Amino acid sequence: PGDPRPQVSGPDPERLRLFQRLRAAAAEQWDGPGDGAGGGAGGGRLPPGTPIRIALPGGRRLPGRALQTTPFQVATELGAGLAQAALVARVNGTLQDLDRPLECDTDLELLDFSTPEGREAFWRSSACVLGAVAEQFFGATLCSTRATEDGFFCDVHMGSRTVQSAELPALEEACATFARARHRFERLEATRQQLAELLQHNAFQLQQLEEVTSPVATVYRCGPLLQLCRGPLLRHTGLIGALRVLTCSAALWGGAGGQSLQRVAAVAFPSTQDLEQWERAQDEAAQRDHRRIGKDQELFFFHKFSPGSCFFLPRGAHVYNTLVEFIRSEYRARGFSEVVTPNLFSPQLWELSGHWQHYSPNIFSVPATPENLSLKPMNCPAHCLMFAHRPRSWRELPLRLADFGVLHRNEPPGTLTGLTRVRRFQQDDAHIFCTLEQLESEIDSSLDFIRTVYAVLGFSFRLALATRPDGFLGDPETWDRAEQQLEQSLRNFGQPWELSPGDGAFYGPKIDIRIRDALGRHHQCGTIQLDFQMPERFELEYA
Repeated sequence: PGDPRPQVSGPDPERLRLFQRLRAAAAEQWDGPGDGAGGGAGGGRLPPGTPIRIALPGGRRLPGRALQTTPFQVATELGAGLAQAALVARVNGTLQDLDRPLECDTDLELLDFSTPEGREAFWRSSACVLGAVAEQFFGATLCSTRATEDGFFCDVHMGSRTVQSAELPALEEACATFARARHRFERLEATRQQLAELLQHNAFQLQQLEEVTSPVATVYRCGPLLQLCRGPLLRHTGLIGALRVLTCSAALWGGAGGQSLQRVAAVAFPSTQDLEQWERAQDEAAQRDHRRIGKDQELFFFHKFSPGSCFFLPRGAHVYNTLVEFIRSEYRARGFSEVVTPNLFSPQLWELSGHWQHYSPNIFSVPATPENLSLKPMNCPAHCLMFAHRPRSWRELPLRLADFGVLHRNEPPGTLTGLTRVRRFQQDDAHIFCTLEQLESEIDSSLDFIRTVYAVLGFSFRLALATRPDGFLGDPETWDRAEQQLEQSLRNFGQPWELSPGDGAFYGPKIDIRIRDALGRHHQCGTIQLDFQMPERFELEYA
């Protein structure tokens, strides 16, 4: 009596048996020890048992056997402590599960929770635990899971039912019980047809499967859960020593107009001590919360009559305008020209630029005559119109246009968070039109611009090269050239950087800049984006 959980049936045994049959068939096909992984990372496939060389950081080398030796076995050989701490492996530059056998000579790196890759895999695995438990706890359908910089969340479909805050402690305890059961994360690489049969019970995952462009994809099993996921994941749930469910909120499947979902956010750590340390950091963060500071110092506030839009009070407006003037002075010193562009545009502009196909749920529409208009969510198409409004000469290049115009984006209500996620904003936004020969020097100058500004403001930062995503515009050769150019500029810059595969914009790769705040947290802030698509779409030319 009083139990908030609905009575739900257990996992479908036939579906799980199908998974095991497919996994056994994959293992037999590869003649491996049952990994069921399909192809592996790096290099051609050797006959099982062939001697291979395993090179470790620092120059140490170990012998191994192709399709038999796993990264976890290597970790165990190196010491019990390392085997306990290792979460995933980097094999010849590619991340993979610890239990997935090596296929050939390997440069091997074992990654723990202290590394960004290890932490992401830990939280991705924890999200699967949360999703598996939420399905049973609420009688829900798991739609998607995602690891973030600060934890993870899962979206579930529950019809008209909503998750209540009072239910979160019981959900958290159910997750802890599930984790202690040490369910293995079992990986299967299968054809899209096989996965469609395996996931036919879940219309949301079937829709995700339709967006996969490769002939095969990866699904993981964790206890009763089958989840479409690229991985890598942990070996088993027992490595999740502490999990804290944080919030529940509304979300929409596929953005505005999609089905209503419930989003449950959480965080997890290898040990209870790690969780306690995180909680102390959260208490300190609450004291530094910019929303509280903004209210206490009468800088800004938000109101329900304009959700996601900031009201800057006189003191806040003074700070804001001081920052604008600082950036404006840097623009002038670096050869940028400031422009002003409209806020309302015909949807035809966004169709021409490609944004409508990829971003329309986030674009506000305004009824008008003779056609509806749209509030601009970004400046780049308008700047292309400026470039194209008259013939251009090579003498004008590089042409650097800066714009402080107001932008609007239809962010879901559940994601709005103070000044860090809003619907109405302005940014120090600029676009540089240049030749291929000028590209390297312009990117180098942009990186120097970023370093100068963040040095003045007292921020340290990290760099990441975000490469081609699924559903990209253009041809692969153009993307390869663009990514190589950005990589060369990062090497010239001389500061450490990391790779973020698949995180580029749909129209081009980019360099993401993540700044570090006073509590050591990183926030994705500025970007340098390289766009070969927009000039072609707008037929931009010079003589």
